[in-house]
Order: sequence, then structure tokens, then C-alpha cells
Amino acid sequence: MDTHKNAPLTLKGREAMVRSVIGGGLTKAAAALQFNLIAKTVAKWVKRFREEGVDGLHDRSSSPHSLPSQALLATCAAVEALRRQRYVGKEIAVEVGISPATVSRIL
Repeated sequence: MDTHKNAPLTLKGREAMVRSVIGGGLTKAAAALQFNLIAKTVAKWVKRFREEGVDGLHDRSSSPHSLPSQALLATCAAVEALRRQRYVGKEIAVEVGISPATVSRIL
């Protein structure tokens, strides 16, 4: 986390919010109002806390997840094979079941 230690929803603030819901008898909606969030966000943090403990309250990467390497290799091979047969990008996308932008990136 790249925030100062007293920011409202640092790890410490998230833990206080979650504990107020789990042990303090506060509803998720009431906690959302108290901590200036929406109930969906409160529910997300409570769920993560129940599953992973305090470690679940850390920020997570928002970068996109890539395909597993085997699937990616098979997709690349299929795209390359169709291109060698003189298919155009849009035809390859339809045939392989991926977006034209992905075909373009592979090629």
C-alpha cells in the first residue's frame, strides 16, 4: 500500500471495519455508511477476511491475468496456422474464438 499510516482504509482501517461487522454487530450497510463506502465493498473485505484473515485485507494487483501458457501456445499456433492459409485477422478471430485485437497482438 502506498498510503500514510493513518489513512482511513489502510490495512488498519479495513481491519477495524471488518471487525466492527464480524464482532461488533454492525451490519454491512451500517459499516458502509460509517466508513464512507458502499455495502458491496464492505462485503468484499469481510469475505476476504473470513477466507484469509488479515492477509486478505492487503491490496491486490488490478493488472489483467494472462491465459495459462499451454492455452496461449495452442492459440498462437492456431492463429499462425490459419494466417499461413491466407486467412485475414477477422476470419482467424471467428475461427479460433478470440477477439480480432488478440489476433493482431499474436501476429
